[in-house]
Amino acid sequence: MAAAQAAADARKLGERGEIVAFHLPPLSEEDPLHQDKKRLLESRNLSCSFHILIPCPAADTLKLLDQMIQAARIVHMDELELYFAGDDDIGPFSARNELEALNLLFKMMNKLLLTSDAVSKEVFQMLQDEIVARLRSVGKKDNAQMVSQTQNHDAEDSLLKWGEHHGVKCKLRIAFYQGAGRGMVASESIGVGDTALEIPESLIISEELLCQSEVFLALKDFNNITSETMLLLWSMRERHNLSSKFKTYFEALPENFNTGLSFGIDALAALEGTLLFDEIMQAKQHLRQQYEDLFPLLCINFPEIFRKDVCTWDNFLWACELWYSNSMMVVLSSGKLSTCLVPVAGLLNHSVSPHILNYGRVDEATKSLKFPLSRPCDAGEQCFLSYGKHPGSHLVTFYGFLPRGDNPYDVIPLDLDTSADEEDGAAQSMSTSQTTHMVRGTWLSRSGGFPMYGLPQPLLSHLRAALGCGLDESTTEADIKENDRVLLETLLSIFNPMLEDLPETDESDRESASWDVKLALDYKDLQRMIISSIVTSCTSALENV
Repeated sequence: MAAAQAAADARKLGERGEIVAFHLPPLSEEDPLHQDKKRLLESRNLSCSFHILIPCPAADTLKLLDQMIQAARIVHMDELELYFAGDDDIGPFSARNELEALNLLFKMMNKLLLTSDAVSKEVFQMLQDEIVARLRSVGKKDNAQMVSQTQNHDAEDSLLKWGEHHGVKCKLRIAFYQGAGRGMVASESIGVGDTALEIPESLIISEELLCQSEVFLALKDFNNITSETMLLLWSMRERHNLSSKFKTYFEALPENFNTGLSFGIDALAALEGTLLFDEIMQAKQHLRQQYEDLFPLLCINFPEIFRKDVCTWDNFLWACELWYSNSMMVVLSSGKLSTCLVPVAGLLNHSVSPHILNYGRVDEATKSLKFPLSRPCDAGEQCFLSYGKHPGSHLVTFYGFLPRGDNPYDVIPLDLDTSADEEDGAAQSMSTSQTTHMVRGTWLSRSGGFPMYGLPQPLLSHLRAALGCGLDESTTEADIKENDRVLLETLLSIFNPMLEDLPETDESDRESASWDVKLALDYKDLQRMIISSIVTSCTSALENV
């Protein structure tokens, strides 16, 4: 229907001037979310094809751009965004989704600008300028939240000089931020699509580099040790190699990474009752077992390579935290996808609304890894990288921080019987493959009142089906109110006990606490805030039923 309407609109436009067809990439049939996205496009009367009238009034052009953006958002939605999207929600669905949608349009508009005539170029340039303005507005609060501080960064400066000596191209410099440590700021204004950082492939620490080392030669046929473990062992050893090519890189790394893997007893005690407690304990146990499987066995069999004074638990944990917190997935020029350490790039901090979103493939022509910007970064502004779509629990465990701002991936999974979803098609979630229900802070929802109450539609559909509180055209107003009362009371019976298990933090305890306890309390406060928002929303709604 949307395609037919677009064709009809095109015929009308053709009577008024030149028409330029603009096509977003079609939805991939291989995308597991294809049907969900297609349904969303149709329900919002959108398509991936547009017709731009040349010339065109500015107001009409910008209205068309809004439709393009709405369609591009749907094209780039992930499973989580589909789950939480309301029936009438047109976005933005997340900062990441918005950046992907706008960057798609930016790149396509660039191509049109290169091939258009003067009259068309004026329209396309207006669209391009508006796209850049919207990109600039994404994450504009990030820099305001970060307070820079003066600190010695000789080691980091040496790393930049070392990198430049080996071919690194960089439009960034080192800065330190209160509560976040080191980061990188733009030394000049950098535009969308411009490269902020370029690292030669020869400086990337990967499996290909490992294959040239004596660690690999010694272990390649020993006890089926994986290449990932070999890289970890190589790093632990190379850190103490005074003649290493990467000596400057290792000297610039912190003595302690302070991730959740280094949490002490008090921090773990503060987390008891949370999912993060289980996550950290399992990770710690896994690493301890891995260490005991390797040592002292390797020291006995290869004493010249694995010295006992180097192969300690503390050094092993340091190497593990290095790879967890600094590694990146990179497609090398060989075409192989590898877990790598990328010197200098590890200095970039994470944000839920990053400047650098898409990276990870070595340019075959330049044999370098480039970090292009997905939104503008002004001179003196901190430049952020995306570490991926991670919840706070993952970031605490493996990176040692909670991101600033609203993280759309901070969800709380619910242990519910989903058999009703399978039996009742109407109760199924937006994604046909979705069987797990979850919640996040209701402040992220645009549907705070009836019938959503700030909660995801799939969850409410599931509960209504399970409780026999479905809504249809024959449901009377009295029954609707009664059904909603039952639904809201059920929700409160789920979340009130969860809230009671997360008492408020005593601020006096936080002031004198160690770094790990503070981080644990911050995470616990976040969980409490999410659950509290749901309880508040349901309680308020129940009072009005």
